[in-house]
Amino acid sequence: MAEEHNHEHGGHSHGVAADADRRWLASALALITGFMAVEVVVGIVAGSLALISDAAHMLTDAASIVLALIAMRLAARPARGGFTYGLKRAEILSAQANGLTLLLLAAWLGYEAVSRIIDPPRVAGGLVLVTALAGIVVNIAAAWCLSKANRTSLNVEGAYQHILNDLFAFIGTAVAGLVVVLTGFARADAIATLAVVVLMVRAGYGLVRDSGRIFLEASPTDLDPDAIGDRLVGNPAVAEVHDLHVWAITSGQPALSAHILVDPGGDCHAVRRDLEKVLSHDYRIDHTTLQVDHTTEPALAHCGDPHGPVHRDAPHDH
Repeated sequence: MAEEHNHEHGGHSHGVAADADRRWLASALALITGFMAVEVVVGIVAGSLALISDAAHMLTDAASIVLALIAMRLAARPARGGFTYGLKRAEILSAQANGLTLLLLAAWLGYEAVSRIIDPPRVAGGLVLVTALAGIVVNIAAAWCLSKANRTSLNVEGAYQHILNDLFAFIGTAVAGLVVVLTGFARADAIATLAVVVLMVRAGYGLVRDSGRIFLEASPTDLDPDAIGDRLVGNPAVAEVHDLHVWAITSGQPALSAHILVDPGGDCHAVRRDLEKVLSHDYRIDHTTLQVDHTTEPALAHCGDPHGPVHRDAPHDH
């Protein structure tokens, strides 16, 4: 007799961890917004693009943390109505927004930096150096706060990358300020900005790529669907595995569905339990939907055109 079994392991309680994450993010937000206001004023007085760009970057840092906090609230809501997964992917939207803002900011700062290399303005190196050194301390503290949160969440990682890039920016700005003080080479300010632009593009691209994979239902990078299919069909009672799909509901929550064909004398229930154990233990996939049927079942016409590769057992008598 054919059977269809929809199996979902529940009990993922992250309430305490999520509350702790929110506290760490809120602490980083307070540090950043306080310093950002000071930096804007000093940057204008000193005539430093590097400082103003750092302040603009800190504004996106603050926005990224606010976005992350909102996304955490949305993701914590239970599934209901048409949102059968809840709003867990709000965190991935947040990560993608963080990546895009990094790329857009990098484009603007790159343009401004090139303009200043061509026509360098006067820069008050002493003010730049002192402010940048203070910024390094603030960003190290903010980065430490975020490192305490759960960075396996792409949402938290997005905010962390913003802070980390800002830390690098302040280090570059401090070096530029020192160069201006010692040598009067005003172009150092713009060159430091360009160095940070490269880091921002790298981080932004990574976030957009990783969040895009989740939205496109691609398998997580550490899971190979073909290898999983070969492993499942290696069960002695399994004749074929097709319509195998592996995706991520949100970062750190992989899911799998598949149609399993079992030899005529096989126990469908036992096979399903065995395969779920393999998926949970070896691949850390606890969200599974396995439809298990005997190969002799006539009601398999809907699989005449299976999605993706078909995994079959090595040829022998079934």
